[in-house]
Amino acid sequence: MNTPISIHPKSPYSPHCKVAPEDGALGTRVRAGAAAAMLVLTGVGISAPAALADKANPICPEESVFFDPGNGEDIVLPKGYRIEVFAKGLNFPTDIAFQGRGSGLRAIVLESGTGLPSRCNNNALVPGIGKFDPNNPFTPNILVFDKNGNQLAGPLGKPTSTGGGLQPDGPAIGLAFERENGGRLFVTDSNQGVRGAPGSANNSSRISSIDPATGFVTPFITGLPTGDHPTEQVLVKDRWIYWSQGSATNAGVTGHDNGGPAGANQHEIACQEITLSFEVWDSGDGHFSSGYSPHGVTRPGAILPAFESATRRGMCTGAILRARLDDPMNTIEPFSWGYRNPYGIRFAPNDHPLQGRLLVSENGEDERGARPVNNTPDRLHVAEQNRDGTPDFHGWPDRFGFLDSTQALFNPIGGPGDDLGTDPAVNVNIGNPVRHVLAFPPQPPVAPIAILPANVAAVGLDFAPKSFTGNVAKRGAALIAREGDFGFSPSNGRPVEGHDIMLVNFSKQGPLEIQSSRFLFNCKQEDQRHIGDAAACTNAKGQAFVNGLRGINRPTTAVFGPDGALYLVDYGAVRDFGRSEPGSQFNNPANAPLVQIPGTGVIWKISRVGGDRIDDD
Repeated sequence: MNTPISIHPKSPYSPHCKVAPEDGALGTRVRAGAAAAMLVLTGVGISAPAALADKANPICPEESVFFDPGNGEDIVLPKGYRIEVFAKGLNFPTDIAFQGRGSGLRAIVLESGTGLPSRCNNNALVPGIGKFDPNNPFTPNILVFDKNGNQLAGPLGKPTSTGGGLQPDGPAIGLAFERENGGRLFVTDSNQGVRGAPGSANNSSRISSIDPATGFVTPFITGLPTGDHPTEQVLVKDRWIYWSQGSATNAGVTGHDNGGPAGANQHEIACQEITLSFEVWDSGDGHFSSGYSPHGVTRPGAILPAFESATRRGMCTGAILRARLDDPMNTIEPFSWGYRNPYGIRFAPNDHPLQGRLLVSENGEDERGARPVNNTPDRLHVAEQNRDGTPDFHGWPDRFGFLDSTQALFNPIGGPGDDLGTDPAVNVNIGNPVRHVLAFPPQPPVAPIAILPANVAAVGLDFAPKSFTGNVAKRGAALIAREGDFGFSPSNGRPVEGHDIMLVNFSKQGPLEIQSSRFLFNCKQEDQRHIGDAAACTNAKGQAFVNGLRGINRPTTAVFGPDGALYLVDYGAVRDFGRSEPGSQFNNPANAPLVQIPGTGVIWKISRVGGDRIDDD
């Protein structure tokens, strides 16, 4: 199933979009000429078979899951590749970095701590374990492994009661060395805590250096915004440090999903001067809010300055930010903005069709909060500062992919995360157009280079080295981890997409052309097939724990090591509303909405094992 899609890395917003499902094996071809989308609509989830409950949340032990990664026998991947477990039984890993080569290779893994909203994820309530106990699974740290996955050190950098180490309430998300295999090791963390809980989380995100030998943490950039999404992935290039700074809200308006009924958490911060629309949003309890404003504050038609309420000039949300390594706090600036949650960031090689520019994965909006939306796609972007040094702009919060946010496709259907609930008699948003936050965009928006199915949560990514290429992954390919939905909306299709790795091949001949497919995903061993060399399945599955599989739950990033292997960081099992996969639903409604299960994180290793290698398209 190949569908042409019109794209250009620097083209303005295009109003044309076609909707087509993405094939699990062959994927979708994306070509310059006519805009289209891989957005898939709702479907029906698959109930999990009865399975042994191997792991449980210690605070809410009724929330248990099947956990047996085996060696990935229920993961289908292309011919010429193999998958194996590098490390397992981890607590919410989010990133990995490497030191050395050959026999001296060391893998440093970041465990993130808490960060998802549920009473079950409170690091102060673990039975028999104090908040600052080094064995607390809900506080962040790093672990060090040798080339064979044997743990050499850790947990390191655990928070202390005197303020040392990583921040106790997490999550810690990004990890990157200053230079390839060396220099300072940078880490991002925050005190976001149980996301959505009111408190002192605002402006708590930071970038620090952490010593992988001692775990000693030295703050590097502090006071970054922390709302719905904190500071996330980080990388260093040409004496600049870059990081993805998530949006403070779900869709531009501070609601009850941002700090409870008081909506006390961070509001959006613009990277350029903006003019608000005259629209305000009702949270159903007397609170009306404008976009880019504190909860309960209305400013219809207001002109807002850049960086309003930020702790430093240059700090804003829904953006890629950067700072000079030699003077970080005084040189912060936006590189690119207008994203909902830009997560994965990687510079393409200079000889790549993207010509060294920054590839960004963006998570689409959820059905929740004061401005709930449905069916929004995830997006892939190419970010590049304007020639005058200002950031380019990618359309959020009033563009979702190639389409204006008012398109009927995005009308909310009423979900448990909506401020106004699920009752059509009360929730005036149900079935009505999503209204604009801004009066007009601050500059012409740049279109994404591709859009993905709704709720796949495209997160960390990396570009493949030549040694990994073959008949399926071509030279210059990008591999993108897709964490999967969190149950706020019905399934994005049959089979449900996400909880997998996506492959994007780029053509260097003529206009930019990309081709995407599912590179590996969960499939019972007996149902695994191939179409040519590409992975296929007669009955593809979603999360491993839901379906009793030896497979993937929530991959958060994919990183190539110095050995040429792809390391997939799997956060582990999370119970949710179950609207996409009923078997993923929390067992006790009081534990809503997202229950983390410690000890279910896995680092997977994917290697090239033979066959013809192709270096050119």
